[in-house]
Amino acid sequence: MTPDQIGFALLYLGLFLFISKWIRIRVKWLQSLFIPSSVIAGFLALLLGPQVLGNILGQFVSEESFWTNGLLPEATVNVWAELPGLMINVVFATLFLGVAVPGLKRLWNIGGPQFAFGWTIGWGQYVIGIILAILVLGPVFGMPPVAGTLIEIAFEGGHGTAAGLQGSFEEIGFPEGYDLSIGLATIGILTGVITGIILINWAVRRGKTKVIKDTKGFSSLRRQGIVEFENREPAAKMTVRPESIEPLSFHFAIVGIAILIGFVILETLIWLESVLIAGSDFMTYIPLFPLAMIGGIILQLFFSKVDKQEIVDRNMMNRIQGFALDILILSAIGTVSVDVIGENLVPFLLLAAAGITWNILGFLIFAPRFIPSYWFERGIGDFGQSMGVTATGLLLMRAADPDNTSPAFEAFGYKQLAYEPFLGGGLVTALSIPLIFQFGAIPFLIFSVIMCLIGLFTGLFYFGRKKV
Repeated sequence: MTPDQIGFALLYLGLFLFISKWIRIRVKWLQSLFIPSSVIAGFLALLLGPQVLGNILGQFVSEESFWTNGLLPEATVNVWAELPGLMINVVFATLFLGVAVPGLKRLWNIGGPQFAFGWTIGWGQYVIGIILAILVLGPVFGMPPVAGTLIEIAFEGGHGTAAGLQGSFEEIGFPEGYDLSIGLATIGILTGVITGIILINWAVRRGKTKVIKDTKGFSSLRRQGIVEFENREPAAKMTVRPESIEPLSFHFAIVGIAILIGFVILETLIWLESVLIAGSDFMTYIPLFPLAMIGGIILQLFFSKVDKQEIVDRNMMNRIQGFALDILILSAIGTVSVDVIGENLVPFLLLAAAGITWNILGFLIFAPRFIPSYWFERGIGDFGQSMGVTATGLLLMRAADPDNTSPAFEAFGYKQLAYEPFLGGGLVTALSIPLIFQFGAIPFLIFSVIMCLIGLFTGLFYFGRKKV
């Protein structure tokens, strides 16, 4: 892959974002659903790329033809496929940069309800999946018990986690588990975005939201996603002089350092594991982005001590975060694989239906009872993560709270500190396959039920009873 190909792939990102914004301005029903332009761009790229248009045109041209990739060159698709895993680090590294780092009490009070809710949903995916594997997938379709892990791996973990566990599936003699998990991750992202947007519009009409009260009162410009002239404010502050360093460059450098700190922490953990536990590689399954967030916290603590001029501007960090999130969403949806179902269609549909049903019911039943304030704005992020990884959760929170006026993003970030090392691509996700393969499905099912009940009782009887 040449530098020119990488640069051209980035130009394609700008083109699709611009076209999608024009579509958002012109199409009324997209405005009514408050679908972000990045989502429109992602689906547009999916339709015009190799998965849809390329497959159609491939029936009429040779395999070497450019048109087998639709309107997206193969090199562009390859570059885009790597972007979500990179951009998510930027999104999380910026979460706490430019803001006062809270104490443990605030972390517990704000992030605790999110953790209890996410913990219940995450472990519940194992419970539902393993029960389905024991009662139906095994006896009827001959699938192994580890098929019960696919819902959590695909929905909470996403494409990256599924790809990372390909070797584990092959080692236990279940290579089709990789294809199924990739397909489920695709379904999770698509249904997560669509269902989430539907839930947001339902919540607004039913008065469940606190941030968006009445969409009917929005001006035409607001519906189009354009700020009215009288409401326009500076996107960020000029905290450093451009002749010394461009303010955007300075803040980008800070984000890069935060990610590097997270990388060093991760590599240190991997090294310690190799020294203390011979032959173990569990730490390699921990994703970088929660540690990039820790890197951001460490950096913010440093600046809070030495930065008397407050040169780290939160608004600038928000702009960097928003840019990374737009790129992440576009590239993730645009490179979704839709050709991985194969011969296991019925088990695939059963797993997808079970996971989607649990996530939706869990959100509607548990979120308002676990989260004492802004339950919808905060819970929709965890619902999105449970359906289609962290990026989907961030997307839905942005749609429900576009101006970041609720504690949704803050609480979600706090929750990730304790959540990500275990579920959604963490240690539990990585260990679930070998544990079930070695000890059987029943012990892991019992453990999952216990973990799910801990989250349930903590949410209902502790956080749920707190006064707002």
